Amino acid sequence: MSSSTRLLQATPTSTPTPYRIFDRGAKEIQRSRAAIRRPVDNSGTAFEDESKRGTLSRQTDYIREFCAQSLSERLLDVDRKFPTVVELGAGAGHLRKHLDVRGTGVEKLIMCDTSEALLNRDKDKDGEYPFEIERRIVDEELLPFESNSLDCVVASGSLHWTNDLPGALIQIQRALKPDGVFIGYMLGGDTLFELRTSLMVAELERQGGLSVHVSPMTDTRDVSSLLSRANFTLQTVDLDEITVYYPGMIEIMQDLQNMGESNAVSNRNTFLHRDTLIAAAATYQALHGTEEGHLPATFAPIFMIGWKPSPEQRKPLERGAASHSLKDVL
Repeated sequence: MSSSTRLLQATPTSTPTPYRIFDRGAKEIQRSRAAIRRPVDNSGTAFEDESKRGTLSRQTDYIREFCAQSLSERLLDVDRKFPTVVELGAGAGHLRKHLDVRGTGVEKLIMCDTSEALLNRDKDKDGEYPFEIERRIVDEELLPFESNSLDCVVASGSLHWTNDLPGALIQIQRALKPDGVFIGYMLGGDTLFELRTSLMVAELERQGGLSVHVSPMTDTRDVSSLLSRANFTLQTVDLDEITVYYPGMIEIMQDLQNMGESNAVSNRNTFLHRDTLIAAAATYQALHGTEEGHLPATFAPIFMIGWKPSPEQRKPLERGAASHSLKDVL
């Protein structure tokens, strides 16, 4: 009998349906476990020192920190003050580190997440920031905010795990005041395409079939269409790519687990045969490895900005209304 490696202990909380791509219960468990996981010693035993709680999670904050800084810069580009900002998928609070209070006028940040453990991971640092911080357990698919009540909503990288992304965007738009702004990002595009292709090749070769090990990703065209469907105006959608180099494929998978970004597809296979895992690592190295032996992993956050319509809102000019030719300018 071939040995196997467990990828995720959580099991689906209900039977998958065509409209239920992700197991939201498993994702909350993954994020909570990541927030409290301690490093292990040479024997494989977790350190009992309470100060090491969440250490692995903090070591893998690099993607979220990069994206939080990008979000704060986009928020600063908006020439308006936002006394209260609601942040969805706030996690441990990466956006709060980068908010420019003088530029944005933020007086209160409402951090929302599905995982209480992750939301409170760095709560002891709240006193370092010159604005009030409130925490709420909130599911992005069931927003508790009243219609026309918010000036600004920020989504910090959790929307790619929602089953009803169109519905989530519609709820965000409904909660915003007229001329309110939504700024967010979600992972999409070619995120982890190296890991995805390597696992596919290895499974086809060793097992003669495919299982879902990496979440399906959206692209910029889909995001633009979804923002339009949710009736956002003055949209801006752009994609960035971050390449992180790792010593091996196992380290990539371990970091994803410590980020709380392990696979949470409802019909996922929670086991991966050891020989398939070894074959996937070899395939990864052969297809994507550098001459130095490092393995690149691509993360592609899609950033989006949308405004709720308002009668006072500036509108684009009609076609043919230009008074100068772009040809002359160039």
